[in-house]
Amino acid sequence: MRMKEIREMSKEEKLKKLMELENELLRLRSLVRSGGALENPGRIRAVKRDIARIKTSLREEGYKV
Repeated sequence: MRMKEIREMSKEEKLKKLMELENELLRLRSLVRSGGALENPGRIRAVKRDIARIKTSLREEGYKV
């Protein structure tokens, strides 16, 4: 997800996407800790970056996360 796409989203959409990504990250981390293998190991890194981008965008708007 690019910053341009994130900045075009409404605040409610950003918060919804943030919750989805945080839940996905928890799911991926629990899968790794339980000994499972991920199809795409780089997905954890991508999800973490997307979360950071959304939080950055929210802070730019003055919303405290």
